[in-house]
Amino acid sequence: MAHQNASGTSTSLTRQGQSNSTGDARALYLKLFSGEMFKGFQHNAIARDLLMKRTLKNGKSLQFIYTGRTTSEFHTPGKPILGNSDGAPPVAEKTVTVDDLLISSAFLYNLDETLAHYDLRSEISRKIGYALAEKYDRLAFRAVTRGARSASPITKSNFVEPGGTQIRVGATTNDSDAYVPANLVNAFYDAAAALDEKGVSTDGRVAVLNARQYYELIQQTGDSGLVNRDSQGTARQSGNGIVEIAGIKIYKSMNIPFLGKYGTAYGGTTGVTAPTNTGSFVSVTPEDASGATTGINNDYGTNSELGAKSCGLIFQREAAGIVEAIGPQVQVTKGDVSVIYQGDVILGRLALGADYINPAAAVELYVGASAPSAF
Repeated sequence: MAHQNASGTSTSLTRQGQSNSTGDARALYLKLFSGEMFKGFQHNAIARDLLMKRTLKNGKSLQFIYTGRTTSEFHTPGKPILGNSDGAPPVAEKTVTVDDLLISSAFLYNLDETLAHYDLRSEISRKIGYALAEKYDRLAFRAVTRGARSASPITKSNFVEPGGTQIRVGATTNDSDAYVPANLVNAFYDAAAALDEKGVSTDGRVAVLNARQYYELIQQTGDSGLVNRDSQGTARQSGNGIVEIAGIKIYKSMNIPFLGKYGTAYGGTTGVTAPTNTGSFVSVTPEDASGATTGINNDYGTNSELGAKSCGLIFQREAAGIVEAIGPQVQVTKGDVSVIYQGDVILGRLALGADYINPAAAVELYVGASAPSAF
């Protein structure tokens, strides 16, 4: 855009929001918002990289094929080889359906954006990304939890395939056992042995713990032998899978079912003392997300089915599958709609579904005398 300066000379005005100096002067600002939303989502959604993820097109569900073990037998001379006599290996399917569209939105009033001394769009975009990532991880981890409590999809007669695993943390009935590093380390080695015994690959084994559990663990270094002393500094503090026990990378998340809450609970008669002024977030309980819940087409269980004793997950990437029909996207109103309402509706959306695939690859940690029931 050209204009006359004080001396009458024609100069070119740079519009930072234009693409190639043409068109809408704010076009690139909207793209900046999109980038902020994706950044917020990717920073907070860890399940997406820890489990099997498939993209779904032109359909409502995706089929995962599960193949059981086969057998060996001695050949009889002169007998044609036409496959094992027992019909091995058995094959079963697991279908993961896409849930209804998941959205997070906000209305940004033009005047507010003009008067604000900070970038409203970037701030709102991050919060939308966080909201989508939080729901994404909660559903995925509930699918892993369900798998840890389930039997194998293979049900053919005379074939026994391993199901999920549940491991008790500690020996008392106190919820505080979930925070004791020695208890957790013992549970990790039990889980690793169980996965080995079930023939689960060592590649891609991870654990997801409550933040306080994680920080209790990483303090146990040096001569205690609980955590590799080579992991130091910010790498160890980040909770991004740097620390390992028994070959299992450890992550922290506030989105796992934990003692009847989402990642935050202070439990046990002699357990962890809750810090003061924590806010209402400590009281957030898992919502009902069974197949009977509006918008849900898979079964992630009700709050009562998840129970109050689950305290961590250990799994290999085959434990659950995530199907995405629409990946994280951002949409913003414009044109006449923006003129009428003098603002923009900013919408983040995605369409996903998750369910367990191979229960043998899923381990649930729990406290108390009895393991949580299957659902």
